[in-house]
Amino acid sequence: MPPPPPPPPSFGRGRKRAAQVFDAALDDTELVAARAALARGRWAAVRSLLAVTGDDWDRRGHRVTVLAQEPTALGWARDWQLAEPDSPGASALAAHALVHRALEGKERPDTAREACLAAAALAPEDPTPWLGRLILERSLGTEEEVLRLFDEVRARYADHHHAHHLMIARLAERCADAGQDPLHEVYDFANWAAEQAPADSPLAILPVVAHAERYRVLAAGVESADPVASGHWVGRRARQVMNAAFDWWLEWEREDHPRRHVDLNFLAHAKHCEGRGAEAAALFHRIGPYATPAPWSYPDRDPHQAFRTARAWALGAV
Repeated sequence: MPPPPPPPPSFGRGRKRAAQVFDAALDDTELVAARAALARGRWAAVRSLLAVTGDDWDRRGHRVTVLAQEPTALGWARDWQLAEPDSPGASALAAHALVHRALEGKERPDTAREACLAAAALAPEDPTPWLGRLILERSLGTEEEVLRLFDEVRARYADHHHAHHLMIARLAERCADAGQDPLHEVYDFANWAAEQAPADSPLAILPVVAHAERYRVLAAGVESADPVASGHWVGRRARQVMNAAFDWWLEWEREDHPRRHVDLNFLAHAKHCEGRGAEAAALFHRIGPYATPAPWSYPDRDPHQAFRTARAWALGAV
């Protein structure tokens, strides 16, 4: 089997401007405050934040992955570990910081792997250390390893939002030169995950995510690099997927989910590509300032410009 394509591209020429717009913390103001405190060395604020997060696993994973991207996170997490060697929070934060640095080529991947295992041993019921491993292996590991780690996460929390997105991104990269294939396994996986989740679960949006991730892969070779011109979102199957997802959003919108803006951006992108201006406008109103780089960056576009252009089009259509 040939090696998988590289992970989604970076922001490219829009890196500096995108950094001013895209904040991985999204609308989590408590997370933003704790991250600012961590940057000043006040790791006790992070300890308190993770304590009140408890076993809200989607929120815990979101908060730890965002905190780990703070440039000083690893150093302060290690200070926290020195003060509290048995702290699951300190161990998870250090492990995720090492994962982030390993993906940037600043740490050995094996160091990050060992840190994730150590964190998992301190909190056997917590999927967050396994999420760290999955983030790492989504880019560096074998398919077998990615599937095993996904199962480790699901064994602890079956509806883990971030883990499902990572699996879809990896599965979409199989058969990169096959063209549009409505029977591609990424669609089967997304449909299965959406069907087995509770009725109000945001995993209902996964078929839309699968469609966008598959476009990212195909646009690197066999499809148009212009998502609107590609026709990827206007076939019968695509319309069924988009309509079902939008109908779910209208009925079940989860205002309390920590990563709901990720889903909103995928939905708005899909409706823009489908040419449904009024529906896209409703989604852009919900997104507000909380844009995400994916999928606006697909395939290697300036996500800031792509988002602004799509939003202006949608809001001008109503």
